[in-house]
Amino acid sequence: MSAQPSETLAATPEQILQDVFGYAQFRGAQRDIVHHVTAGGDALVLMPTGGGKSLCYQIPAIARHRAGRGVTVVVSPLIALMHDQVGALHEAGVDAAFLNSTLDWRETQEIEDRLARADITLLYAAPERVTTPRFLELLDGLAARGQLALFAIDEAHCVSQWGHDFRPEYRQLALLHERYPQVPRIALTATADALTRADIVERLQLQEAGQFVSSFDRPNIRYGIVEKKDATTQLLRFIEREHAGEAGVVYCQSRKRVEEVAQALVEAGIDALPYHAGLDAAVRQRHQDRFLREE
Repeated sequence: MSAQPSETLAATPEQILQDVFGYAQFRGAQRDIVHHVTAGGDALVLMPTGGGKSLCYQIPAIARHRAGRGVTVVVSPLIALMHDQVGALHEAGVDAAFLNSTLDWRETQEIEDRLARADITLLYAAPERVTTPRFLELLDGLAARGQLALFAIDEAHCVSQWGHDFRPEYRQLALLHERYPQVPRIALTATADALTRADIVERLQLQEAGQFVSSFDRPNIRYGIVEKKDATTQLLRFIEREHAGEAGVVYCQSRKRVEEVAQALVEAGIDALPYHAGLDAAVRQRHQDRFLREE
C-alpha cells in the first residue's frame, strides 16, 4: 500500500519556503506537491529544469524533520549534483550531507554515525549505495524508530529503459517501498514522455502516487543557428552584444578546445574558467563553485 496524505505537521511549508529559502510564494504546482508530500503522500513529479523540483522534496523533508519524523534520503545519480544541492542547503542553514566516493573512510563513518542518530535532515546518496546491505541496515534502524521521513528519487527517468539515461541500478529502488511501505516517496524528473512515465510508475511501484505534470513550454529558451566563420570572434560578439555581464556555459567538442576558448575569453576581458574531466578534481570543484556562486 502506498503512503497516503494524512499527517499534520507543526511547521507549514509556506513558513519554511520564506524563512529558509527566502521565497514569498510557490510557483506553479509546487504548493500542491509540497503539501501532498509533507502530509505523507507519494508523488511523481515532472517539472522542467529550473522549475523548482528540488523544493518539492526539500521543504517536506525539513517540515517532517522538524516534526520528529527523521531523515529524508535523496537518491541522486551524480556526485556533482549532490555537492551542489548539499552546498546550497548549507548556505540556507539546512543540515544536509552526502555519501559518495569523494569521502574518505573517516568522513564516511562520521556521516553514517550521524545518519544512524537521525541528526541529518537530508542525506544524498547514489542508487548503488542506497541498496547495499550496509546502507539498508542503517535504514532498518531508522525505520524501527520511526525516523525515516521520506525517500526522494531524483532523475527518476533513469529507472526506465525508455529513458535517455537508463541506469539498471535504479530498478533496485523498488525495494525501498517493499521494505519500508509506510515511508512516503517522491520521484522527480525533468524528462519523461508518457511511455517513460508509465515505466517509472511500474518500476517504482507508484501506481497510487499523485502525478504532477507541469508544462515544458519555456518561452525564455530559444535556439539560434549561424554559419560558422571565425568561431572565437563570433562567440565574443555574441557574449558582448547579447549577454554582457551575464553568466553562461560554452560547450566545446574537446578538452583542448575548452582550454583554448576559456583562455581566449579571459584575454578578451571576460571572466571564464575551463571545466572538463581532465582537470584535477579539486580544481574542477573550485571552478564549479565559483560559477554557482555567480563569481
